Amino acid sequence: MLTTIRSREQEFLQYIREMMHYQEVLHLLFWDVRTGAPKKGLGLRADVIGTMSTKKFAMSISAEMKTYVEELSQAEYYQQLSPITRKVLEHAKKEYDLLIKIPEKEFASYEVAKANASAAWEEAKHASDYSIFQPHLEKLVETNKRFIDYWGYRENPYNALLDQYDPGMTVVRLDEVFTKVKAKLIPLLHRTQEAKSKPDTTFLGAAFPVEKQKDFHHFLLRELGYDFGAGRLDETIHPFAVPLNRKDVRITTKFNESYFAGGLFATIHEYGHALYELNIADELIGTSLCTGTSTGFHESQSLLWEKMIGRSKPFWKQYYPTLSTYNQEQFHGVGLDDFYRAVNSVSPSFIRIEADELTYPLHVILRYEIEKGIFANEIEVRDLPEIWNQKMQEYLGIVPPDDRRGVLQDMHWSAGMFGYFPSYALGYLFAAQIRNTMRKEIKEIDQLVEEAKFTPIKQWLAENIHVHGKMKDPDQLLLEVTGEPLNSDHLLSYLEEKYSDIYKLDK
Repeated sequence: MLTTIRSREQEFLQYIREMMHYQEVLHLLFWDVRTGAPKKGLGLRADVIGTMSTKKFAMSISAEMKTYVEELSQAEYYQQLSPITRKVLEHAKKEYDLLIKIPEKEFASYEVAKANASAAWEEAKHASDYSIFQPHLEKLVETNKRFIDYWGYRENPYNALLDQYDPGMTVVRLDEVFTKVKAKLIPLLHRTQEAKSKPDTTFLGAAFPVEKQKDFHHFLLRELGYDFGAGRLDETIHPFAVPLNRKDVRITTKFNESYFAGGLFATIHEYGHALYELNIADELIGTSLCTGTSTGFHESQSLLWEKMIGRSKPFWKQYYPTLSTYNQEQFHGVGLDDFYRAVNSVSPSFIRIEADELTYPLHVILRYEIEKGIFANEIEVRDLPEIWNQKMQEYLGIVPPDDRRGVLQDMHWSAGMFGYFPSYALGYLFAAQIRNTMRKEIKEIDQLVEEAKFTPIKQWLAENIHVHGKMKDPDQLLLEVTGEPLNSDHLLSYLEEKYSDIYKLDK
């Protein structure tokens, strides 16, 4: 009996490994499309993506998968499985139960629609014309609404989408925490804008040659320990990280000659994503567990590095003198404190990925509220530019001058990633909570950062978070790492303290 169980277990794991191979191919195609694939080939490429996606989809809902799920879930089998196989089985069953309800042809059509929508989004963004993208977005939204009907949901249809990115997350939980965050951050934003002591940011807009920026980014990534033997840095219209496999995690960034800080912090952000994937335990390779436990946790790692380390004063005590040598004219006469205050200045921005720490969560909450409204049938896709601009005015006090800097700025909707945006704010909340614990357990952490001794920090994150991959669910992992469930107080206290110092605010 045990021999039979072990044999079936290995067959099941091999089947999952083959599915992961299709996923790697799809990720590679996605990376290629986003980093310069010839435009004329995108239509044919969409067909290839549709074929590969259909193959993986078919394996997910095949009779063979059904047999594995039913057989290995039986008590006499399940008790004999390794912990890893049990978790893989849990994920396979969840995916099977979702996908089996979607007609195969409809799924394939959806994959092609996403590829076409991505191309239309790029065209629309370049032209700053939402009408080019609108019909594609409407098709993706309507398809997802049908999927939600197929799956079923509890309490709110949007919960079905949230759960796919952050298991266990609901509209009720998000509404509660986001309401608290808005109530704190909007008044704090107003206080910074009314402060008498404001950073001088004029030098940030000086020309910084792209080639020199690229050189500094590569230098900084090597300093942080990014393994170029297991990844690469490329340029794209919207920065992202893509894990092809445990030994190949690529990152991208966007360079802007007149605003070097945007690309610089985007690179550090994507480094945080890559670090997570590159440190997952080897025994999870080839399984569906060889990735982050949730998108929120993934964002916590990128935001921790980008904002809480990469924008900190200790970090720039180490690296500002070096950065200055890459463009001496721009930084001439700008001291460390001036630089630190400038790159942490609060200035409501149209672009989310260029937003300062204080306003960043408001960008995310805006998108969450729009998505929630779309799937509650309270918002029509055709009205998004107007609604977007209204919320930007309400939360940030600014109105985008065009679609490119407004409703078209993010790629997520073109990829069908509805339910993803809340992960950015969740990640920020997780990051602050993790930072609070890490600072208690790693002594003199600011000094380590100032001396560019990142190894203890990376080891702590790897041992406590990264190695587990998806073996632990996000709520469980957060509780184990920090000793408490999600607590927004850590982020709100961090931002209050940091910006009270930068803007000389009265406590």
